[in-house]
Amino acid sequence: MGKLTTHVLDTANGCPAAGMQVTLLRLDGVAAQPLKTLALNHDGRAEGPLLEGEALRPGRYRLVFAVAAYFRGRGQDLPEPPFLDEVPLDFGIADAASHYHVPLLVSPWSYGTYRGS
Repeated sequence: MGKLTTHVLDTANGCPAAGMQVTLLRLDGVAAQPLKTLALNHDGRAEGPLLEGEALRPGRYRLVFAVAAYFRGRGQDLPEPPFLDEVPLDFGIADAASHYHVPLLVSPWSYGTYRGS
């Protein structure tokens, strides 16, 4: 059974991004359909898969990570506007039977991602 998961690591402080807000959207043509908004747990992960089973369909998706709000919540002094506010990651799911893990490594000034396992 396929599933979609995420994990965020705060590279500026060397820890999981506990409490960061994440929004998942399905990109259908011109419109973006919001599917879920959540806060990451103490390990920087969602409590369970973002999508799994029949809810995980092939298509284009977007994860939006509330980066500036997270770092401000940690007491980081950021300019207005911040260099990174929300980080959107667009990705495709081709095989709904596979595990798609979308990690984010982030600081107030940079980010990276890859397809994890």
